[in-house]
Amino acid sequence: MTASNTLRYESSVPQLPNGTPLESTAQLMDRITSQLGSQLNLVSLDGRRRTETAPALIVVAHGSRDPRALATVSALLERVRELRPGLTVRLGHIELNEPLLTDTLAAATGSAVLVPLLLSRGYHVKQDIPEAIAAAPHLDARVAAPLGPHPLLVDALHARLVEAGWPTRPSEAMRRTGGVVLAAAGSRDPDSAADTRRTADLLARRIGVPVVPAYASPTANSPLTVPAAVRSLAARGRHRTAVASYFTAPGRFAAQCAEAAPWITAAPLGDQQAMARLVLHRYEQARTTGAAAPAAPPATRPPSRQLTSA
Repeated sequence: MTASNTLRYESSVPQLPNGTPLESTAQLMDRITSQLGSQLNLVSLDGRRRTETAPALIVVAHGSRDPRALATVSALLERVRELRPGLTVRLGHIELNEPLLTDTLAAATGSAVLVPLLLSRGYHVKQDIPEAIAAAPHLDARVAAPLGPHPLLVDALHARLVEAGWPTRPSEAMRRTGGVVLAAAGSRDPDSAADTRRTADLLARRIGVPVVPAYASPTANSPLTVPAAVRSLAARGRHRTAVASYFTAPGRFAAQCAEAAPWITAAPLGDQQAMARLVLHRYEQARTTGAAAPAAPPATRPPSRQLTSA
């Protein structure tokens, strides 16, 4: 999509009389799906009220030594509970914070859907979470897809950029000279790198300027650092560069990437409403497919481990 095409698209977005843009089709469909899911939970196929409860939602966070991370994740869970009253929502960490996922699963009963609070596929999704489920055979568990890529993540990224100073309606000069670095943790898993690139592409279409994925911990599959990405954009005449923080919560890697920003840097995704809606969307997807939790693959060597903030 060219800059001029993007500008025409943005000007065609329907607005309320006060100038507030209406929700996008994806946003409306996601909200309707969430609301219908909540109501259908209560009704059986023959029209009678269900007596069984919906599977518990277990949000799987990575964990961090930064105390702000746990506070941010806890606030996000409160938003999820507000959107879906009556749904059992629990938290489990892969490492570094309590409650640990293994303890949360050991205490759970009945059925549950695990939603990784992770932004792409990688070692934690493919290895750590299935291993934790295998250690809890008493639980009927399913695993949702990671949060990204998804349009709701783009909503959240764009909102954070605007909060940091990115113009809501960029000028033609901004479209010619602006750029964004999508700062992520980094992973040796090629699927994780592919997911991050896809999110960068979606964000570029939204804001009408190039978005380059870069990494706090570069690997063979994700080799570009944030400073290198900034230099790459500058070489293309993109000197007005912002850093979009592709992290769910504050932590060491998010802070490291922010330090490399030549202009503005967005806050991590955090407890935005779009994030809470996305968690519930992934929950409903996994709940309605009927797929059981994947079996843990044979243990792999650490080189495939996803690199995340601690």
